[in-house]
Amino acid sequence: MKLVAIVGSLRKGSYNKQLAATIKERHGQTFDLEILDLGLLPYYDQDTENNPPESVIDFKRKVKEADGVIIITPEYNWSIPGVLKNALDWLSRVDKVLIGKPVMTAGAATGIMGTIRAQLHLRQILTALQVKLLPPVGNEILINQASAKFDEETGKLIDEATLSFLDVVIERFVNFIKE
Repeated sequence: MKLVAIVGSLRKGSYNKQLAATIKERHGQTFDLEILDLGLLPYYDQDTENNPPESVIDFKRKVKEADGVIIITPEYNWSIPGVLKNALDWLSRVDKVLIGKPVMTAGAATGIMGTIRAQLHLRQILTALQVKLLPPVGNEILINQASAKFDEETGKLIDEATLSFLDVVIERFVNFIKE
């Protein structure tokens, strides 16, 4: 099974990037996960949507060919980052590669509420894009107080309760894709 991760953070030491890396490492026997680089995408421009740059063509091809998509977002100003919205705009135009695609969301933040507001906003956007969204009840990966749950030196997610819950949700997502 082939999955892609779209991480809405460009920051080198991003907890959200490390969450994607954790999923890739822990579940490499179950699926191949490619973490896509949103920093390669230009700003969405309707004038070029029918003849996009190679970076957009490659990005859309990888999403189209994937069996499922994991979108991992930080929370910026109670919403998703602009770089993630930009990527979703590219994916939603012309060939619309996300329609019917199995998608799950996750996120990590240093605050007490995790990424709950960003993920609510993300779910609104994804509904408009007609994805096959993993139902949120029991599947919400909203990592709060991330600085205490990721190792300061290695950046790895080390909180055992969070890792256990993550494993359960990932297993549900794999089954969701197979349905």
